[in-house]
Amino acid sequence: MTTGLFTHGACFRHATPPGHPERIERLKAVVEALDGGSLSGLRHFEAARANRASLLAAHDDALVEAIIGAEIPEGEFARIDADTFMSAGSAEAALRAAGAVIQAIDAVMAADVGNAFCAVRPPGHHAERSRAMGFCLFNSVAVGALHARAKHGLERIAVVDFDVHHGNGTQDIFWSDANLFYASTHQFPLYPGTGSRSERGVAGNIVNAPLVPGAGSEEFRTAFDDIVLPALEHFSPQFVLISAGFDAHAADPLASLELREDDFAWATDRLCDIAARHCSSRVVSALEGGYDLHALASSAAAHVQVLLQKSVT
Repeated sequence: MTTGLFTHGACFRHATPPGHPERIERLKAVVEALDGGSLSGLRHFEAARANRASLLAAHDDALVEAIIGAEIPEGEFARIDADTFMSAGSAEAALRAAGAVIQAIDAVMAADVGNAFCAVRPPGHHAERSRAMGFCLFNSVAVGALHARAKHGLERIAVVDFDVHHGNGTQDIFWSDANLFYASTHQFPLYPGTGSRSERGVAGNIVNAPLVPGAGSEEFRTAFDDIVLPALEHFSPQFVLISAGFDAHAADPLASLELREDDFAWATDRLCDIAARHCSSRVVSALEGGYDLHALASSAAAHVQVLLQKSVT
């Protein structure tokens, strides 16, 4: 088998105002980095659109209706909060982003691919059950996790998030369900202000490993080895989802951690090893943040290279 690459042209039509860091060029850089060379073995899929029922498993009806029902003239923007905007193409992009994760999970469960990466935008991990925020409209990984439960009968679904910002949205959606596990490494303090070690969920199913500004490879790997991975191992997941943000890279302009490409590759390898032990290597990863184009592209390529290697072993 191989790694599936799920994306859609609609994700290039989610426009943001000039100067906004979450811009179309991000996805272009990622897709170009995954095209050919050592990654030529990827199997490409055009992402389907998430249906309303799948979205409502993770989000309130009012939020879903506000996003998919928004009517925004071409060339104009609707502001959701200080950082989050919609354009004429945003609703379709968000539906395809969530749909990519759903479709990737189905493909992995059917053994059509060994694992998968979803090259999509807008990102999702800040979107809470009832609120879009932080560049995010729908929480694609949370939608996917609940789809894995509803369609495939899986109970214990894990999301591991190494974006530099804490995924408050995923934590919010997972908080009260002991069979949904969320673990995050992130810079703290930093937007959105959540993610302290004391935030544990209803049954210790939330695991936060905050990192101080300036932390680098050693601190990140120690947090993974000492906090995230033992908790994930104990949880014994039936499916592993990765919120793959690459803005913890030293070159990223929005934060101040000091990670490099090989740190993301290392973390990916460790997560795949746990998935191999507990859930037949079922892994789906979705793009979150990353705002320096070169660092984003090279980090995503390093991440997907590990997925590809693991899919054929």
